[in-house]
Amino acid sequence: MTFKSWDPAKENIAVLEGQAWPKQVKDPYDRLPAKAEGVVRPAVWYLSRNSAGMSLRFHSNSPEIVVKYTVKGGLQMPHMPATGVSGVDLYAKDRDGGWIWSSGTYAFGDTITYRFQNLSSDQDREYTLYLPLYNSVKWMEIDVPADRSFSPIPVRREKPIVVYGTSIAQGACATRPGLAWTAILQRKLDHPVINLGFSGNGQLEKEVIDLVAEIDAGLYVLDCLPNLTGMPKEALMEKITAAVLQLQSKRPGVPILLTEHDGFTDELISPNRKAESERPNAALNEAFKQLKARGIRNIHLLTKKEIGQDIESMVDGVHPNDIGMMNYANAYAKTIRKIFVRPEGNGGTSRPVTQYRELPGYDWEKRHNEVLDYNKTNSPQLVMIGNSITHFWSGEPRAHLARGAASWDKYFGSRNAVNLGFGWDRIENVLWRVYHGELDGFSAKQIVLLIGTNNLQINSDAEIAEGLRQLLSAIRERQPAAKVLVLGILPRRGMEARIAKLNRLYAGVAAAAKVSYADAGSVFLDSRKKLDETLFSDGLHPNEQGYERLGAFISRLIGR
Repeated sequence: MTFKSWDPAKENIAVLEGQAWPKQVKDPYDRLPAKAEGVVRPAVWYLSRNSAGMSLRFHSNSPEIVVKYTVKGGLQMPHMPATGVSGVDLYAKDRDGGWIWSSGTYAFGDTITYRFQNLSSDQDREYTLYLPLYNSVKWMEIDVPADRSFSPIPVRREKPIVVYGTSIAQGACATRPGLAWTAILQRKLDHPVINLGFSGNGQLEKEVIDLVAEIDAGLYVLDCLPNLTGMPKEALMEKITAAVLQLQSKRPGVPILLTEHDGFTDELISPNRKAESERPNAALNEAFKQLKARGIRNIHLLTKKEIGQDIESMVDGVHPNDIGMMNYANAYAKTIRKIFVRPEGNGGTSRPVTQYRELPGYDWEKRHNEVLDYNKTNSPQLVMIGNSITHFWSGEPRAHLARGAASWDKYFGSRNAVNLGFGWDRIENVLWRVYHGELDGFSAKQIVLLIGTNNLQINSDAEIAEGLRQLLSAIRERQPAAKVLVLGILPRRGMEARIAKLNRLYAGVAAAAKVSYADAGSVFLDSRKKLDETLFSDGLHPNEQGYERLGAFISRLIGR
């Protein structure tokens, strides 16, 4: 079989997730910029050459993916296996945005080789390959059969969560790179994370904080106490305070999360060990209180109790095993969701996810980025949110189909409108888009929401209504001044009665959220309460005449 190869280091676009200075590094897989050499301590510089927290994303429909690479250091450590120190780890997303994992066979030698075989190849899939946690990659290539598709995905534009920490943040002692808590957190939040964990050397140093502040972050995490246990209380308080003020002076308004020492799992049998974690935690809490008393805002605290380590969750009493890494990730995810105001419910409709259901019709992530660009340039006043019914109506950003261009231009062309319709979207997909910036950075006058029809085949009416409730809360949080109009789900062939019943729930949810509601069903039903097929192309999507009626209906409700 003939294979084709991809060398990420030779790619023209930025593809290495988790690298904050992609064009300024000495070697392709370094974590700190070349200018940091000689500025930070040698131990920090050495550890920054490890590829901890970095990953590559790509699309492929290949049944086999082969990863070959070489590293500079030892393959394993006494308390951490080669698969964690020097291995790679392959995850993917299914069509509905759920994470799945691939087992690979591996051989560690002068060249390390991972083979991921028997992969489902009936569709193009999004993959994430995590790189070694405690080794430095010299070169790497990814091979797939020559007749299969392969395309790298550019790094995400979203402002990252930047973690400055110790060996625990770097990834000790996860058995696989994808099980480091920063990687788990990235998947749980579907948000980019920069890992600046330095084993034994996370010491809140000014030189490192200066570099951290260069990163345009969505959140800074300072998790360094395990490397500062021997410092006197007053000195540690001064160091914590200085780090917070240094970050806030350079990045005002960006939240900072301070993390307590997570303790030692032998502290119940060793009182000295317990005191060793309690002392720095007391200093952190005192510094935190003093900062709050001084009026310092946007600082948050994650406690040892919230992390919740126990006697089963560490390798050596200090470094988390995979259970401990999950404890860390769960605690961080819960706290960061509060900071970012991204609550999640228990059901599928209230848990934000991406989707990958309509390629080659369009690229979902690419359209998301086009929306962000359009909003930044145009500050839209009318926001139309929905699925394919909205997406393929017309408007900007342009889609590859426009089934109702005349009516869109007639009713919305002069309103500075943006089309936030995405084909095949369900409520949970719109929730992800709202959580990830599509309503940020501008103040709309009117928002029109038409969503839910793609949930009908997989969710109960109660689940759909709960998802709508969560989505409306997210919209109101980000656009408090906008008027919001919720449209009932449009009738569709064979489901008219159920939709009519569900729309009564929609009306109640809208009323509770104190937003407007309207049901366009009467516009699209005949005298028998059945779908008027002359207004639809396929029993679901309006045709040009149907869009004319829908446009007129919405226009009457939102006025001029």
